[in-house]
Amino acid sequence: MNSSFRNYLVITAGYWAFTITDGALRMLVVLYFHLLGYSPFEVAMLFLFYEFFGIVTNLVGGWLGSRIGLNLTMHIGMAMQVFALAMLMVPEAWLSVAYVMLAQALSGIAKDLNKMSAKAGIKTLLPNEHNDKDSLLFRWVAVLTGSKNTLKGAGFFVGSVLLALFDFRGALAILAGSLFVVLLACFFMMPRGMGKSKVKQKFTRIFAKSPLINRLSLARFFLFGARDIWFVVALPVYLYSVLQWPFVEVGSFLALWVIGYGLVQAAAPKLLRRSHHGAGPDGNTATRWTFMLAVIPFAIALALFNDYQAEPVLITGLIIFGIIFAINSAVHSYLIVAWSDKDKVALNVGFYYMANAAGRLTGTVLSGWVYQTQGLPGCLIFSSIFILLAGIFSIHLSVPVETKKTV
Repeated sequence: MNSSFRNYLVITAGYWAFTITDGALRMLVVLYFHLLGYSPFEVAMLFLFYEFFGIVTNLVGGWLGSRIGLNLTMHIGMAMQVFALAMLMVPEAWLSVAYVMLAQALSGIAKDLNKMSAKAGIKTLLPNEHNDKDSLLFRWVAVLTGSKNTLKGAGFFVGSVLLALFDFRGALAILAGSLFVVLLACFFMMPRGMGKSKVKQKFTRIFAKSPLINRLSLARFFLFGARDIWFVVALPVYLYSVLQWPFVEVGSFLALWVIGYGLVQAAAPKLLRRSHHGAGPDGNTATRWTFMLAVIPFAIALALFNDYQAEPVLITGLIIFGIIFAINSAVHSYLIVAWSDKDKVALNVGFYYMANAAGRLTGTVLSGWVYQTQGLPGCLIFSSIFILLAGIFSIHLSVPVETKKTV
């Protein structure tokens, strides 16, 4: 096993462990605080700082990673997640909205430090002598991203089961202890100075992006906002309160969806191989798949408006939405890494995932507010509008290869 592949496996394993705790914590918070009587909008507000500080972290984290190394930013992210989990293990009387939002803010910083470090790190580990670097990069990014989402789905399931078996604080203790062990292992096994720029990048460089990176980031904003508008708060609350599914069923269903979504992401290079003759995808790929996706939430909303049975409509619609969205996400994740030079990859990936976090923040807030005022169909209509906007901005991603290589 060569050193590049070994280091890739270490990064992926650390990212996997973190992702399980992240998915479990989200499910714990949504279900536990809904059980305490919080409204859908109040539950959404608990994630406000989680998403907001994700924006700040991605913006600053890429610059920080280029200065101190992506291995250190990944370790810092894991340590902060352990602390955030421990913060929520206090007595129930202490769990005010402000306190939970603060803990979620730390978790949001941790998550985006971890994600930015892992995804940017892949570019730095890619062997220079490999004959088909674009294809290999697409496979490595797709596997990391897809497996992450698969395990985030597993985290939803883990969170709901731990809540049922060990109560809220017991579940948090198990998650915090497990992640701490992984942190220690990664600290000793990850390569030092990974992704550290040879030239000290000025802080102002975090905003100095090419038009290509700006367009890709803007498309990502609307794409992920579209998903979270109906998936973060509206869907689990609808399944629990309207369809009267128990906690474990809600967590299991969402877990299976995210697991399947992750598997499709990981398989994206094989699914797109014929259309790209073994090479990586391009801007045209992103545009086509985005416009295909816009039809799905609108069709689900139309079916619900016309009083079709909600359960089969949602299950079928979610499967189709998940497949197309997963391919979109895999293509986007590849493009931001492929279009970045190694010395700029941390800065570009950080900026790009800042847009991703901003979209998630917008989607999370809208998920609670729109669901409370217009129900799940309203969330789905908003989702379609956001996807259409992502498609419009994706049209401008079709540029000559020479332009891409200089980003």
